[in-house]
Amino acid sequence: MRNLKTGRVLLFYIRERLVSLLLLALAGLIFAAVFFAYSLTLEPVLYSVVLTLLMLLIAGLLDFRRYLKRHREISAMAGRIVLGLEGLPEYHSLIDRDYRALLKELQEENARLVSEADAERSNMSEYYTLWAHQIKTPIAAMQLLLRSEQLESANEISLELFKIEQYVEALLQYLRLETTSSDLLLAEYRIEDIVRQAVRRYAKMFIRRGIALRLPEISLRAVTDEKWLCFVIEQLLSNSLKYTSEGYIAIYEEGRALVVEDTGTGIAPEDLPRIFERGFTGYNGRMDKKSTGIGLYLVGRILKKLGHSIEVESELGRGTRMKIIFERGNLSNM
Repeated sequence: MRNLKTGRVLLFYIRERLVSLLLLALAGLIFAAVFFAYSLTLEPVLYSVVLTLLMLLIAGLLDFRRYLKRHREISAMAGRIVLGLEGLPEYHSLIDRDYRALLKELQEENARLVSEADAERSNMSEYYTLWAHQIKTPIAAMQLLLRSEQLESANEISLELFKIEQYVEALLQYLRLETTSSDLLLAEYRIEDIVRQAVRRYAKMFIRRGIALRLPEISLRAVTDEKWLCFVIEQLLSNSLKYTSEGYIAIYEEGRALVVEDTGTGIAPEDLPRIFERGFTGYNGRMDKKSTGIGLYLVGRILKKLGHSIEVESELGRGTRMKIIFERGNLSNM
């Protein structure tokens, strides 16, 4: 609610009191007509009219002053009332009490709905978290069986299991996003160590796809969270591998940034501003029916939580450069 200027408030006041003002004017005319009907002299008539108008003006000014004060008090409360009606100015007219009672009922109903929604969201989150942890057991068991069996298709099955594991991990990270602050372990890390963790996990995918990896020495150090940054780099590698059929993927430092570059299909110019939106798949996603649009959404959210930023350069048919920028002293409020 905005605090209106005094002139605007006066217009609202006159509009609300218009009927009363018209009745007072009518009473004044009747009063004057009676005086003239009895042939009273003009002097006492004018004297009475002036006194009456003066009293009405004083009463009106006092009433408008209360009206203006009330408007300003309520406007000032608009930015401070968050959870309850505490601090709302007390007024004693019947209509004011009715409005306050109505606001209280709306507040209680809203609190009930919010509580129910929170409970439902909590239950759903607990269920999916439990499911994600439980499904890891059969995945691990199948991986052990594959290592013990000499099957021609073992490598293919192993890669598909790896993909399932990555999807489960993405689900867990998605569920943890809302409580990242309690899961952060910030320290200064050597970025090359984190990059090599991510690369080791995707080594089989590089070999299977026949994609070369260019990984020069990285001397960059930054304050970050090892687990969350590793997940971000894995998502960028996953995207690059998905859309690169030949050529290479390079990971290198550029100033205070870590660059993941590929020679893949690239991103359409009209899609670039939206690639970090949840569920957005764009042109590449329409070509690849399995794309969910969640990976880069998680990347954007996590980097924002960590206080890092990301820039994207891409050209269709020429590849993509994803640049994670480690800005100093830019940790977001959790």
